[in-house]
Amino acid sequence: MYHNFAMRILAVDVGTGTQDILVFDSQQPVENALQMIMPSPTQIAAGRIRRATAAARPVLLTGVTAGGGPCHWALEEHLRCGLPAYATPEAAATFDDDLESVQRMGVTLVSEDETRGLDAERVPLRDLDLDAIRTALSAFDVDPSCDGLALGCLDHGAAPSGYSDRLFRFDHLRRVAGARNDLRAFAFLPEELPEYLTRARSLVACASASGGPTVFLDTGPAAALGALQDPPVGREEEQVVLNLGNMHALAFHLRGTEIISLYEHHTGEITAAQIEDFTERLIAGSLPHEDVFNSKGHGVFYAAYTDRAVVAGLKPAPTPDAGARPLVAVTGPQRGKLRGSRLNPYFAVPHGDMMVSGCFGLLWGFAEKHPQHRDEILSALGISAAPVG
Repeated sequence: MYHNFAMRILAVDVGTGTQDILVFDSQQPVENALQMIMPSPTQIAAGRIRRATAAARPVLLTGVTAGGGPCHWALEEHLRCGLPAYATPEAAATFDDDLESVQRMGVTLVSEDETRGLDAERVPLRDLDLDAIRTALSAFDVDPSCDGLALGCLDHGAAPSGYSDRLFRFDHLRRVAGARNDLRAFAFLPEELPEYLTRARSLVACASASGGPTVFLDTGPAAALGALQDPPVGREEEQVVLNLGNMHALAFHLRGTEIISLYEHHTGEITAAQIEDFTERLIAGSLPHEDVFNSKGHGVFYAAYTDRAVVAGLKPAPTPDAGARPLVAVTGPQRGKLRGSRLNPYFAVPHGDMMVSGCFGLLWGFAEKHPQHRDEILSALGISAAPVG
């Protein structure tokens, strides 16, 4: 049920290290929005697995396809200790879309019926626990009800057997940006989510009981949309936004929300010097896809860069001086990698808070997919309600 006096939206940006939670009220200054920065669901699951390992107990993984990373590493350590691990098929897909590969890790697949007879520590996998969020809000006497949900995570997608997960993830980014080179194109209603985005679909399904409108947005574009809400970033005609997350680094060369080009890498696999080099060549239009992919990254895509001879390496790229370079804005929990960088980055703080940049972007995505609330939300965020591109 919608409130007549305000629009309340719960925004949850699920990362590897943290889940960033914001309660937006369109009639309150956005700087007053209540927020929580909590351990990510995969970190919570990893802790539960490690406690089972320390107690020499088997683990039983249930729930849905969720984010891996820390819980994957904890499971591998559990198995290296010679301890049993069981998983339902949907939960097992968290670790690999190929369930035979999960079994080769040493995990025993079990049906829901078989889980009832197992003596093991249960570890539920899910990227969204609305009950926990509502309980936390209620503990501080905050009304946990909302009119809508804006949700984000990074989804590699379910790659076909034998196909690179890194490339499959980048194929998705390229497909969306190629169809409409705008950050807002990454916002999806639940029914619009591609079948291959299994983690995103599971995340949205966890919210289905809420009954309210829901929008999903990939964390990288969400962070960029958030950074654009910092006036020094948004007022530039052209900018580069670098989101340095705990696992992924995503760079967008932009004209406002229009995407000129982008690259994606893994934050732990890329050095500050590489970020500088890749970003400078992305701006010049001379960064080949292979340079990023072959260094354990995802790839490069030029959505609106027109000088194909430069991209193909057939002629040198122009080398403008640093003063002519577009503003480079950086956000994300690993942004410290660029302190003192020759890129002279601006550390974006939309609405005074970097850690919920993604949540601010999720709100923008929600507004674009629900035009009946668009002006109200964008006005509260201080965004000019320009036509949807």
